[in-house]
Amino acid sequence: MSPAPRKPSTRRKNSPTTRRPLAAAPARPADASTTAERVLAFLLRGLPPARREKIHAYLVLTRMDRPIGALLLLWPTWWALWLAAKDFPPVGPLVIFTLGVFAMRSAGCAINDYADRKLDPQISRTAGRPIASGRVTPREALYVFGALLAFSFVLVLFTNRLTILLSFAGAALAALYPFSKRYTNLPQVVLGAAFGWSIPMAFAAVTDTVPPLAWLLFIGNILWSVIYDTEYAMVDREEDIKAGAKSTAILFADADLVIVGVLMGTFLLTMLLVGTRAALAWPYWIALAATTGLFAWQQWIMRDRERAACLAAFRHNNWVGLALWLGIVLALAL
Repeated sequence: MSPAPRKPSTRRKNSPTTRRPLAAAPARPADASTTAERVLAFLLRGLPPARREKIHAYLVLTRMDRPIGALLLLWPTWWALWLAAKDFPPVGPLVIFTLGVFAMRSAGCAINDYADRKLDPQISRTAGRPIASGRVTPREALYVFGALLAFSFVLVLFTNRLTILLSFAGAALAALYPFSKRYTNLPQVVLGAAFGWSIPMAFAAVTDTVPPLAWLLFIGNILWSVIYDTEYAMVDREEDIKAGAKSTAILFADADLVIVGVLMGTFLLTMLLVGTRAALAWPYWIALAATTGLFAWQQWIMRDRERAACLAAFRHNNWVGLALWLGIVLALAL
């Protein structure tokens, strides 16, 4: 009698070829920059894999893969530096404020993700963020925030007393913004104030005073921030409602495009007043006309409120900032 056929074993063998399934990689953010991602990969290529992944997670936490936010903070800072100097600004303040823009924006992103650590996993666009996906702990995010804040303060120490005093209010606004979306429907206004606080600081650093022109430009920046961050919030509006977050996109509801249009017109009027008060020459007025066209294009592509179109309109504001900066530079050069 032949032996009964042996049943195949259901146990998993511990062979060298057996591998555990890899965890799914976090989804690539829709607003990530391919160029920035390539630069980060190039800079980290020589590190051991474990260290490379951790440092990459810190860089993503501070949005180094998404420079658009830093650029939207950089343009108003440069508007202020050029207007304060009435020409090419001194090299010292230019370097200090340019580095400070990136440091403070990164610090703001770290504290934002710490504040949103329970909210982000509920929203598809933010579920892959380092804290939400577990690649960075909340405590580590606080350490990153503190280190960047300290670096920014060291930069400010190379300016003057008035700028140093103003910097404390700027740090408070940066820390306040992420928590404002829990208690107010206008967190974009707080964001605009935080992003725009570099304007009075820039004037203080260059002229040791904060003239009315600086505050007019500051108000204009708040209006612009509400415009582009409302466009950004329209991308996640439905998920934000379910998660209990607040934003101007939710507050404006189906009147969003109309209200954003009114804000665009008010911003243009404010920047017109900036141009007349600063006695800027004709290149600035061409830039302001170009800005009007750029805003019209944003309204057109958002007309159906599609998520991808709203995100594209948000990113399109980089051209608004660049156009106005070029207009100021050329007008002052004449």
